[in-house]
Amino acid sequence: MAEPTPSAADVPAPDEEALARLRFRRALARKKRKEREAAGEIKELNITAMMDMMTILLVFLLKSFASSSAAVTASEDVRPPVSTTRATPRDTVAVTITPKSILVGDKEVLRLENGQLPAQALQGRLVLPLDARLKREVEKLKYIAERNPQAPFSKELSVIADRKVPYDMLLSVLYTAGQNELENYRFVVLKKEGD
Repeated sequence: MAEPTPSAADVPAPDEEALARLRFRRALARKKRKEREAAGEIKELNITAMMDMMTILLVFLLKSFASSSAAVTASEDVRPPVSTTRATPRDTVAVTITPKSILVGDKEVLRLENGQLPAQALQGRLVLPLDARLKREVEKLKYIAERNPQAPFSKELSVIADRKVPYDMLLSVLYTAGQNELENYRFVVLKKEGD
């Protein structure tokens, strides 16, 4: 036979203390769940640590730029003259004149025609493509000098020219550099063996 089911009147009512414990456990479980969910979130960004990191990177980059040695681009086309000088090269704007082209740094600015400056690239003695490129280089150096007193704008130009470059072309390059505040010239030469 089937057992009779207890009626609602037969089930003992939970006492207040048991209900309070049950509510407390549920509240505690809810609180722990919220804490676990919030642990993965970033509530606040610590900008101080980021600024410290960026300052260190900036100082490192400025220091490495200011103390970099002079970089001379070697080319098979250029054979500089030989000299007995003991002066060491400095890190300046470098103009390279090869029998085929004129470069500023390692970027070609003008291709020569039969070893001569093209007539359309000249305005009197001013070499127009070289002038435009040197203006950008000088602006960059002045910008750096404003922000870094350790790297002042020295108004120097290093000229790396083949020994067979005509004097007239060299004169046009130096005139163009002078028009862009590059007044001090250094000619890069090969050091004579035995000295």
